[in-house]
Amino acid sequence: MSPSRPARHPAWGIALVALIALAGLFYVKWSPYYDRAFTAAQTHSIGASILTGGQDAPPAPSLHAALDYAKAYGLAIWKALLLGLLLGSAIQTLLPPRWIERWLGRPDAGGVVTGGLLSIPSMMCTCCAAPVIAGLRHCRAAPGNTAAYWLGNTMLNPATLVFMGFVLGWHWAGLRLALGLAMVLGLGWALNRMSRADCAPVDDSAPAAFDTDPAYFQPGQVLRRWARAFAGMALRLLPEYLVLVLLLGAARAWLFPVLDFSIDNGLLWIVGAALVGTLFVIPTAGEVPIVQALLALGVGVGPAAALLVTLPPVSLPSLAMVSRSFRRSELAVLALGVVALGVIGGGLAIALGFGG
Repeated sequence: MSPSRPARHPAWGIALVALIALAGLFYVKWSPYYDRAFTAAQTHSIGASILTGGQDAPPAPSLHAALDYAKAYGLAIWKALLLGLLLGSAIQTLLPPRWIERWLGRPDAGGVVTGGLLSIPSMMCTCCAAPVIAGLRHCRAAPGNTAAYWLGNTMLNPATLVFMGFVLGWHWAGLRLALGLAMVLGLGWALNRMSRADCAPVDDSAPAAFDTDPAYFQPGQVLRRWARAFAGMALRLLPEYLVLVLLLGAARAWLFPVLDFSIDNGLLWIVGAALVGTLFVIPTAGEVPIVQALLALGVGVGPAAALLVTLPPVSLPSLAMVSRSFRRSELAVLALGVVALGVIGGGLAIALGFGG
């Protein structure tokens, strides 16, 4: 008898993932951001700070403050979060795993660059990208390559950089891009170095066990697996995510106790802003109106720059959502790296005379 040949992954599944990604990103990201760029150019604003809701200070901690923030945040991100869940579960069930391994499986510099490049058109916030991270890691994408994709969604987001240039000034956008590249490439490289000893080489010629079973790729079975993966991912990620968003929304007044000229360029203020920015959660481009409002209130450029760098890439909810996809040591390196680059960003803003 001749040896069994591996079944081909269904082309319709691959086409479906591509359709979801292209149509979803066009509807949720590309089209709205295109229109929003003209608004930013004409008005030099993209809206009020979600941190304060247009007021001078965050509301006092309360259930009402928690619900208000969760509502404002949820309305801003729910479409992208749904898209993230669809894509994350589809990656697990509809794409050939060896594709992910071939492009993102090797813990090398090429994989980090690939992850960063793939993130540029995605443009999701850190929490909305978390389900995609779970899908990639399920398919054995290397930690550093996956982290590069995750961080690049926010830090290399071309729409946010355009908004930033029109609203805050192109020098702010340049600072953010430089530190974003350092974060994506540097932290991706660091995580790959940490995991390289534990990663076995990827063998593109060895089929997975299920590849030899043609029934595995029957449309009915594939769609049922996708539905189960989607439901399991939603039930696993959303409850903890919602609880943490509510807690952070209620604690805004504690995390940001004063928002005026008393926040100067002292090192403690910069470090504090970097720590708070790393923990707090915002929608895509939410840091732009936040920093604009802070600068208008007289906050020093050092703390403002620290928030500009640390608010988007990670947050307490997003770190919780990807906690099963990375080791604790890897998450610690990610969080500490974001804080460190936030402090560096604050120092650079002062040294370059952004307040002049």
